[in-house]
Amino acid sequence: MTFPSNSPARGSLRRAAVASALVLCGVAGLAACGKTVSVTDASPAPAAAATSAPASQPPAATAPSGQPSSNSGLQVVDSTAAQNGLTGNGGTVVGLAVQETPPKWVQLSAVTSPRLGSHLINVNQATLYRFDQDTAQPSQSNCAGDCAAKWPPVTVQEGGKAYLAGVDPSQVGAIRRPDGTIQVTVGGWPIYRFSGDSGPGDANGQGIGGTWFAVGPTGQKATP
Repeated sequence: MTFPSNSPARGSLRRAAVASALVLCGVAGLAACGKTVSVTDASPAPAAAATSAPASQPPAATAPSGQPSSNSGLQVVDSTAAQNGLTGNGGTVVGLAVQETPPKWVQLSAVTSPRLGSHLINVNQATLYRFDQDTAQPSQSNCAGDCAAKWPPVTVQEGGKAYLAGVDPSQVGAIRRPDGTIQVTVGGWPIYRFSGDSGPGDANGQGIGGTWFAVGPTGQKATP
């Protein structure tokens, strides 16, 4: 059966098809509505090192999980972990706890507070931050050693997932840090926790040194 292109019946069928696609998108999750982003190097490899090892493939020994540092990407899912049937926190830690093993998944959620305006938290409701001495184009972290102990990078397993709530998937990316771990970026900016935040909603890192700020959904500094 066919309908004229401008008939009400054909319009109804078109709307029904769109609605069905949206339902399938919600059910299929990543397969239909997510994306996989490539993991980029945190910093350019020195020219002298190029003769000994390809910059895109750091030695497997640098991967803390014991896995080879192959670039399987970060899977970005435009829905929450709970909406995908997951419970718990994916293996993320809170406050001073050391993230010894990268979590299987992370969640970035946009929230609003009177002090910070629109900003991001993780699934543990820990405030997430950006560092002015990093760069977004290209994405590069300049926080390592003692800095990274105080400001733990938001990391995820190779090929892990980032679930989102109120964050545009196009803003989310990933870099490989010098130690081989995968750090999540937003708007190109590497993102971090603060070891001085011990409870949900803490934002004790805001403004420290004039260089650390809660990060917004597009990577911007969060301000009310």
